[in-house]
Amino acid sequence: MSSATSESGPTKAHGRTNTPPALAGPREWAALAVLVLPVLLISVDMTVLGFAVPALSEALRPSSGQLLWIIDIYGLILAGLLITMGSLGDRVGRRRLLMGGSAAFGTASLMAAFAPTPEVLIIARALLGVAGATLMPSTLSLVRNIFLDARQRLLAIAIWGSGFSGGAALGPILGGWLLEHFFWGSVFLINLPVMVLILTLAPLLVRESRNPEYSRIDLTSVFLSMAAMLPAVYGIKKLATEGVTPLPAAALVIGLAIGVLFVHRQRTLDNPLIDVGLFRDRVFSVAVVTNLMVVFSLVGSLFFLTQYLQTVLGISPMRAGLVLLPGLLLSVVAGLVAVRIARHMSLATVIGLSLTVSASGFAAFVFTPEENVTLGVTLVVAGFALITTGSGFAETLTNGAIMSAAPPHRAGAASAISETAYELGGALGIAVLGSVLTASYRANITEVDGVPDTALAAARETLGGAANTAQDLGGHAGAALMDTARTAFTEGIHLTSTLAVGIVLLAALQAWYLLRGRGNPAVDSPEEAQVVNHQDQASRDDQEGRHTSSTSSPTHPGGTTA
Repeated sequence: MSSATSESGPTKAHGRTNTPPALAGPREWAALAVLVLPVLLISVDMTVLGFAVPALSEALRPSSGQLLWIIDIYGLILAGLLITMGSLGDRVGRRRLLMGGSAAFGTASLMAAFAPTPEVLIIARALLGVAGATLMPSTLSLVRNIFLDARQRLLAIAIWGSGFSGGAALGPILGGWLLEHFFWGSVFLINLPVMVLILTLAPLLVRESRNPEYSRIDLTSVFLSMAAMLPAVYGIKKLATEGVTPLPAAALVIGLAIGVLFVHRQRTLDNPLIDVGLFRDRVFSVAVVTNLMVVFSLVGSLFFLTQYLQTVLGISPMRAGLVLLPGLLLSVVAGLVAVRIARHMSLATVIGLSLTVSASGFAAFVFTPEENVTLGVTLVVAGFALITTGSGFAETLTNGAIMSAAPPHRAGAASAISETAYELGGALGIAVLGSVLTASYRANITEVDGVPDTALAAARETLGGAANTAQDLGGHAGAALMDTARTAFTEGIHLTSTLAVGIVLLAALQAWYLLRGRGNPAVDSPEEAQVVNHQDQASRDDQEGRHTSSTSSPTHPGGTTA
């Protein structure tokens, strides 16, 4: 498929005549199906791990800090490397990076599945983050270069996003079944069949693409991006759990300072990791922030809902998965419906309403009980459905706006920015909401009659730790400890959900205010005229073993390349 995009009707750009955007054909839609597989894999991995927390806690007995890092390190490393990997894909080839990352992801999954200690699992999850960083920007940037027509691209992005939501829906069901029949590590082994499919089908259906203006990656920028991300998130985690102390405060300040240096360096480079000029576009910058807030709320809620359903209400992993399934399926539907709604409503209206709906979902969690299973399940179903419906609407349109603002040759970098917002949002969702919940939980675990101090200390670490300690104690003391832990965790959910309502509503207000009068660029704004770069075309022709003329395909006037 042609790497050129253009406006409807002949126009001039850079001295060449442009034709209307080429429409995607059967091969391009088949390639999209392959590109959905990595998204499906990553989203399954995310939700499955949440359900494995109780079983994992029983088997490895991690501390509360280790448990947060087991869940959080993947998104943290992934977010720190997405920008680097997006730029790397632009330079060395997006399909090549996708396939290399897929092989690495499978290997790291094996290591995680058989990790004997919490420390080894944290390392394996970090390696999964490194490999995962190659997958997401590769898929979205390939979608950008495959689908040149704005409306086709918005539909393709909606399908791509539905893979994310569909995987999140499949994860609880598959994970619940695995956890009831196999050991906790089986939730990582399910990655392997998907990896085999990607490595088999990608060379057959997805054509290579890259930025023809090859340049070396600035290693200093890579270092600065990681050096800014790691201390900043560490500082947020520690400040939320331990209060204001010198070390985490200093880490947060250092991270922000290095972030400023990173941005300054990008402005001075001819080929930066991030094209900071994209952020001058208000729609682009607001869309990126909205993506961060959407995932912040979604992942943050999954962190505590899976534990609430299984350990507080005492239902099985399989049933807990079914409780969340309606909301996750609604996210898929919402993403596809958003394509039609986008033609009749402005971006400001859709995003503002979507985030308000998500905030109302968190409001439902403020009333979750600690004993009434029927009421608890009902509130979780309703609240999570509201969160995911709002997320599905917002994500489709924000991703469409982000990718419409980016020229094809910088698609990897733009998609990396979008995915960085996703992963940073997920990391911060767990770091902030998870840490607030943990701090509240610990504060509410008071003395319990008949429970020694050592057992009480173990119970304060995590809810899973409290369940294990209560089982070891047995009798009246064990039952009293478990009742206290359930109450403390439920009260933590109420506090965390109240905080989330305020955060998401603020995001809704800023999106509505800043996007007023901007229309919907992903659908109705004409794209900047793009031309075929003959250097880029020649490199792909050479790789495919043929020369593609500008009229070789009736569907794609500029030839065929992904």
